[in-house]
Amino acid sequence: MLEVLDVAAVRRWSSLAVAVVGRQEHALNQLNVYPVPDGDTGTNLLLTLTAAHHAQVDVLTDDPTPGSVLRAMARGALLGARGNSGVITAQWLSGLADGVDDDGLVPALDAAATSAYAAVARPVEGTILTVARDAAKAAAGCQAEDCVTAVREAVLEARRALARTPEQLPVLATAGVVDAGGHGLVLLLEALLEALTGEHDESQVPGVVVTVTDDDEHSGHDHAHVRPAYRGPAYEVQFLIDTGAGEIAALRETLDRLGDSLVVVGGPATWRVHVHVDDAGAAVEAGLAAGRPYQIQITHLTSPTAEHAPRRPDPTARAVVVTAAGEGIEELLTAEGAVAVPANPSTAEVLDAILATGAGRVAVVPTDGNLRAVAQAAADEAFGEGVKVRVIPTRSPVQALAALAVRDSSRRFEDDVIAMAEAAGACRSAEVTWASREALTVAGRCRPGDVIALIEGEVNLIGDDLRTVCVELLDRMLASGGELVTLIVGAQAPQELVPALNAHVAARWPFVEIHVYDGGQPHYPLLVGVE
Repeated sequence: MLEVLDVAAVRRWSSLAVAVVGRQEHALNQLNVYPVPDGDTGTNLLLTLTAAHHAQVDVLTDDPTPGSVLRAMARGALLGARGNSGVITAQWLSGLADGVDDDGLVPALDAAATSAYAAVARPVEGTILTVARDAAKAAAGCQAEDCVTAVREAVLEARRALARTPEQLPVLATAGVVDAGGHGLVLLLEALLEALTGEHDESQVPGVVVTVTDDDEHSGHDHAHVRPAYRGPAYEVQFLIDTGAGEIAALRETLDRLGDSLVVVGGPATWRVHVHVDDAGAAVEAGLAAGRPYQIQITHLTSPTAEHAPRRPDPTARAVVVTAAGEGIEELLTAEGAVAVPANPSTAEVLDAILATGAGRVAVVPTDGNLRAVAQAAADEAFGEGVKVRVIPTRSPVQALAALAVRDSSRRFEDDVIAMAEAAGACRSAEVTWASREALTVAGRCRPGDVIALIEGEVNLIGDDLRTVCVELLDRMLASGGELVTLIVGAQAPQELVPALNAHVAARWPFVEIHVYDGGQPHYPLLVGVE
């Protein structure tokens, strides 16, 4: 039995927490008030803790401390957080990490509770926050010199606090359940106690509190497991954002006006945002105004489902999923209302993005020709989940932008897909990069380090000067016609490249309109689209 929390105990706790919540995943899901994807607290918490566990495994410094391992867990939980419970748990871990090395475990529990409260715009009693606060008070109040006694008191009070949640939150009493997030925190504290003592004693708090109304008495039916219909905002919006504290404060105010269940955690540079709103587009736009949102997830909350029925997408809702290789490209595509998946995703990641939209009709727009097969595989898998997916045959971000520009939700879905595909096909695409190896192409032999320009995936130009090749590429593409040129500038492009290209087009092709965007993509200093 340990008297202090050491690194080995933290690592045991991380493993035990995943195992305990994994065993209780279904039970936690059954406690949710919302009978919708947002309500899978058990699944969300398990995924969050799994991400935390994987992150702490990577802490391989020569002299780790409990705080450094917990900080890794908190960071992993933040990046992998799912739902309200996951986001709050990530912030709880962050507060625990900040205080444990200097002050010890008991004060750290109080710091963790305070940190969790600070993450929520409008804290509500009868939730995971209340359980965290009451547990921390009990640990401090026992004035024990060893952490085992303090954690044991925290566990006992957490169980009692959980049992009280229906008294504090009417929606729980109506549904006949205790708070799912609070129950998850009880499991976390029980896992911590087991890590310290080796004693296994999971919560005996009943998950369901049977509530009988007058109507129930007359009908003779037990309605303890019937959930009231969800009447909150229509969408859950989640994203990560890289921005500063001032911008995040303004974002909080905007999102607080737009909806509820607002949680913002992280910092000082990366934050995770969770909010329920009726206007998902406005929430994403608020993120764009504050910084660089990415890993955007939009989930429809209002399609009713039975408690034990499979989760079904909203057949009336539409969405677009795109791939994005570069911060600027991701911003461009999400500004058009698309949900972005990071570059080179797996089939599972594309499928997850499709299902996370909650829409029954989804267009997938790959920005790399090599991803079409992955996109189609995800589309085939989504069909089994009741989602109709169409893959737009695109091979470049410039074609994706062209496709998104003509979206029109007033059209039939299939007609809209055809229009997007036609717009993408009408945009000729090219990219400029450096040859990575020697090869024989239709333009001749290239050697490593040569500047090469590819039109529709085929090498057309080879040279040794980036500016010269880019100018020749524009001339070759515009010679066959075009009124609009789109340039997406990569991370490795020199500053003088864009002014030179602008000047050349203005002089040689004066009737051509040119749009320039900062894409930030690696490997390709310039992507070109001509329409």
